[in-house]
Amino acid sequence: MVAVIAEKLHEIFEKQSKYQWEARKSTAKQRADKLTRLKEAIIKRVECFVNAANKDFMIPASTVQNQIYSVIHAIDYAIENVENWMKPERVEQPQNGEAYILYEARGRVCIFGTWNSPMSVTIYPLAEALAAGNCVVIKPSEFNPNHNKVLQEVIESVFEEREVALVQGEADVSEQLLKLPFDHFFFTGSPRVGKIVMREAANHLAAVTLELGGKSPAIIEKGYDLEKAVQNLVFGKVLMGGQFCISPDYICVHEDDVTALAETYRQKTLDMLYDEGKIRLTERTQIVNEQHYKRLKNLFEDALAKGAVILSGGTFDDENRLIEPTLLGGVTGEMLIAEEEIFGPLTFAHTYTDVSEVLQYIQLNPKPLALYMFSDQEEFQQQILASTSSGGVTINGIFMHNVHLSLPFGGVNNSGNGSFHGIHGFKTFSHNRAIYKVD
Repeated sequence: MVAVIAEKLHEIFEKQSKYQWEARKSTAKQRADKLTRLKEAIIKRVECFVNAANKDFMIPASTVQNQIYSVIHAIDYAIENVENWMKPERVEQPQNGEAYILYEARGRVCIFGTWNSPMSVTIYPLAEALAAGNCVVIKPSEFNPNHNKVLQEVIESVFEEREVALVQGEADVSEQLLKLPFDHFFFTGSPRVGKIVMREAANHLAAVTLELGGKSPAIIEKGYDLEKAVQNLVFGKVLMGGQFCISPDYICVHEDDVTALAETYRQKTLDMLYDEGKIRLTERTQIVNEQHYKRLKNLFEDALAKGAVILSGGTFDDENRLIEPTLLGGVTGEMLIAEEEIFGPLTFAHTYTDVSEVLQYIQLNPKPLALYMFSDQEEFQQQILASTSSGGVTINGIFMHNVHLSLPFGGVNNSGNGSFHGIHGFKTFSHNRAIYKVD
């Protein structure tokens, strides 16, 4: 079986290896036309994607539609800007000629997707790789079989294998792909697997973009309006059941505000998820599978066994794999929830008396993918920014640095390597070739 998989992947790779030289010579119009056809094929199947996502694991239709139209917006953005992106970038001109940077396609790109946002972590980078003139192989997560069928229909209706191919399968397919000398690997997933991708890519000296995760903090300045802060934080745990790489992991709150935080968290959860005292099953996202559900439940039970207390939530629905947004207090360093990326609807309050304690706590841990702060004071904001490092930051909101297409999205060190979105994705999938022409 492995030999059959390897042979098929090698066949696709050879097709793309030959075609890459044509793809890199494509004009801005040709690239825009490809992207337009991709967009139209996706729009035609919106309802199919919604139904497929619900079959894979219960996701509200509105959440799926928002993800799809976010991707459509990104494709439109690439169509509108690809001509400008492709233009040579002029630099300081020498006296005896001219000098410029030419952005040329890397060639053959392999994109590994993940299950929690299967459209955005495959089509986002695909659109930018195509805008840069590359050939692409996509390997989506095996946890989205129904979604993958629809995505395969999209890809096969728009592209020949020599341009873009989607290959399905489990870890053995990924292992075989990593043995091929792609020019660029783009991976979304955990730091553990990211290290494997980086190690295997080193065998080919290939470029690597890693979109990982980590424990993303949310910092609330003492006295900040908790209604505003908690509205965002609870939403961050309701959306996709907190199964986002940039979902807030823990909340840094002044010890004088923790009681009010708990009460506000309870109230906002009631407002978002309850009708007449009963929690809704609709408009909620399941935990992706039994293994992940048990892992989250173990984090919760381990914390309680070691002295943590429930400040809000705590309801688990084993039959439907649903967890109420839950806030814990009294969490200490020996608890698993303080060590592992949560990646679910649990969170905990980390109290402080002085902001320097927060800074020290964040500095002692691996750099997160996202950092959130809630503050009306510029001095406080700048202090946090100057004394921490993270992939991106949203101030007084949630997720917004991820949806602005002029901003790069990516991690740093443990939370990732490289970035994409808009021109940043175009440059990620391009080689910036230095050109010096003597008169």
